[in-house]
Amino acid sequence: MPDSEHVMEYHVVTKGSCWGAVVGEAPVRLDAGDIVLFPHGDAHVISSAPGMRAPADVPGYFRNKVDQLPFTLHYDGAEGPRPTSADDGSDATLVCGFLGCDVRPFNPLIGTLPRLMHLRTAENHGWTAEFMRQAVSESKDKRPGGEAMLERMSEMMFVDAVRRYLETLPEESRGWLAGLRDRFVGRALALMHDAPADDWTVDELGHRVGLSRSALHERFVEMIGQPPMQYLANWRMQVASSLLRDTDATVASVAQEVGYDSEAAFARAFKRLVGKPPAAWRREASRRTPRAAGRVADVAAVGGA
Repeated sequence: MPDSEHVMEYHVVTKGSCWGAVVGEAPVRLDAGDIVLFPHGDAHVISSAPGMRAPADVPGYFRNKVDQLPFTLHYDGAEGPRPTSADDGSDATLVCGFLGCDVRPFNPLIGTLPRLMHLRTAENHGWTAEFMRQAVSESKDKRPGGEAMLERMSEMMFVDAVRRYLETLPEESRGWLAGLRDRFVGRALALMHDAPADDWTVDELGHRVGLSRSALHERFVEMIGQPPMQYLANWRMQVASSLLRDTDATVASVAQEVGYDSEAAFARAFKRLVGKPPAAWRREASRRTPRAAGRVADVAAVGGA
């Protein structure tokens, strides 16, 4: 996904069992129906036993790639990846895919997620099983529209995974996700997200959520790791970047949309966070096809690797 700034990998075990791990970290056992995601895009290993690692053969995947996703291949530690049918008696069969997103100028979600997210069979809902069936079916039949359908399903799976991860966070957790569920910080975040162009102050936010200025500031910093006004400035730049990339609005209009009366002041703030002026950032973004969708890359059968 060369048009995405950041790529996250996921694997869904459809048959058998295997092990998954970030390189250098302890592995987790994956059984049929389990999902494992790597939100930070870390190098990772999927193997038939813990502690195993075959030499990486990246060119092998490109040699076997076909025009329409998903495609099927067999992976063996000795042979590397090669084309195969989706059911060849291997130790495990997985649906492997990718989710792309932007991390600049501001993406508070990615940093708050763990390096490995493991969703067990018992936690997965019925639509997850349907997703697996559809992915395997599309790898065989290559029907029109199948790739687009699986992209949307990948996105739904990721959203569901994040929601369920949020539900498991201890009460004392800190970070952006934990802040979303906090009675006061979550409300302040929602207000800024819904109306980033409003002339917010900590006093006004405190009044709206039911806390004093000092109490909200202290609680916000404790949960999110930065003051409310700094968060607002970063969020405004995120909204602005989307407008610059996805619309034909002038820089002056974008500045007004995110709360800046002065185009010059907006340009300075944008460059301070992003590293380049809005117009230059837009030109660079336009050279990439805007795409933040998930893709089911392949159905891989893991043998003794």
